Amino acid sequence: QASFARLAGMDGPAPETTRTAAQQAGDAAETLVARTLVDAGWTLLARNVHVGRHELDLVATDPGPPAVLVIVEVRARGTAARCSAVESIGPHKRRRIVQATRHLLLRHAEWQSAPVRFDVVAFDAIDSSEPQVSWIQNAFDAS
Repeated sequence: QASFARLAGMDGPAPETTRTAAQQAGDAAETLVARTLVDAGWTLLARNVHVGRHELDLVATDPGPPAVLVIVEVRARGTAARCSAVESIGPHKRRRIVQATRHLLLRHAEWQSAPVRFDVVAFDAIDSSEPQVSWIQNAFDAS
C-alpha cells in the first residue's frame, strides 16, 4: 500500500507517526477507495486535504459523462460501533465537509466551474470476516 500511495501521490501520514488501530483501518479504507476510483478511470486530485480544522478524505473527478468533481467521505466502523458508518456522518459533519469544500474551491479556481457531488463510502463490521461496503453517490448536497 505504501508504494501505491507514494506512486499515486497519495502519501498519508509520515511513517514515524503513531497511528491508532482505528486510524490505520481508516487509512486502509481510504487507500482501497482511492485505488478503486483510479482503477475505474477517475482522476484522484487530492487525499486528506486539510482546510483549516477540517479534512476532506478524497477529492476526485468522476469522468461521467458529465465530468463531476466528487468529494468522497470514507468511513470505517467495527462491529462494536454505536452506529453504522453512514449514520456517523450527521448534519454537523456534513456541514463541515461542505464548508471545507467551499474553501477548497476558493483555492482552486480550475475546479470552480465543475459540478460538485458528495459521495460516501462506508465500511461496516471491518473487524469481522464479512465486512459490508456501501457506496452512496450524491449522499448529501451543499444546502
